[in-house]
Amino acid sequence: MPKRPARGRPRSPVLGNEKILRCALRLADERGIDALSMRTIAGKLGVEAMSLYNHVSGKDHILEGIVDLVVAEIRAPVSGGDWKTSMRRWALSAHEVLLRHPWAAVLIESRPVPSPVRLRYADSVLGALRGAGFPVEMAYQAFLTIDSYIYGFTLQEVSWPYPVNEVPAHVANLRPQVPASEYPHVTEVMDAVLRRRAVSTAAAYEAEFTFGLDLILEGLSRVLAEVTKAIDIHTA
Repeated sequence: MPKRPARGRPRSPVLGNEKILRCALRLADERGIDALSMRTIAGKLGVEAMSLYNHVSGKDHILEGIVDLVVAEIRAPVSGGDWKTSMRRWALSAHEVLLRHPWAAVLIESRPVPSPVRLRYADSVLGALRGAGFPVEMAYQAFLTIDSYIYGFTLQEVSWPYPVNEVPAHVANLRPQVPASEYPHVTEVMDAVLRRRAVSTAAAYEAEFTFGLDLILEGLSRVLAEVTKAIDIHTA
């Protein structure tokens, strides 16, 4: 005869570090990082908060873990090939990932101790720059410049108090309050924003990000050419 299923309390969900972190990541995306707590994570998983401590040491452990999950989504550059293409692909990927997780930019920058995931990430970027011929100090400066641009632009974008699709309407409402006779250049730009209503604001932000990124890469390319030329002259 087939056995009847045992009666009693339902089994608790099988937990693990990965499952807890993935749940925390989803919660941060849905509600923001300030809403993240051991209790809210446990509630989402259908368990008691104390049961989480069998797998994670506390909230700081979770914050470190979800930072690593976000960084792992970024397509880090690799050595070889055209370095500008590689850097551009990396920067665009980082921007896209940080927009997907709007809370992450601030949290990543606030983590004092780098994890193996973040160390490998940084090493890949520096390795691609060194492989392209950048001297050590210049590779560091190039990494810092591009990285700062990615985070700075993204933070400005996610901190804008209006959803991207509402920006044109906001500019239209604000425009009558800004007289062209007093602020000719500001109103000129506002009018330009209004003229591009047909283009989605998200696409416009992406174009602005790419414009600045290409300026940085072109500048680094020129500096690298000058350094390479100077080295060739010195060793000739």
